[in-house]
Amino acid sequence: MKEFSYIITDKDGIHARPAGELVKIAKEFESNILIRANEKDGDCKRIFTVMALGVKKGQEVTLRFEGPDEDKAFEAVTGFMKEKL
Repeated sequence: MKEFSYIITDKDGIHARPAGELVKIAKEFESNILIRANEKDGDCKRIFTVMALGVKKGQEVTLRFEGPDEDKAFEAVTGFMKEKL
């Protein structure tokens, strides 16, 4: 299992467009990818659960990766977070 914590810097937080991009990347992997924010968990492969977290700029999210391709998933998702959010 791998974990990654990140403070959101995008002025709009995790809104529809980046949430959709995040889900698209997460779906490329077999591993489970969970996102935690505001004391709630969401499946990164489901846009509605990501959006329901209501993550705003300045809030911390923690992503947890577990599965056979977790290393590759970790690299792809954390790279996206750092670049886009």
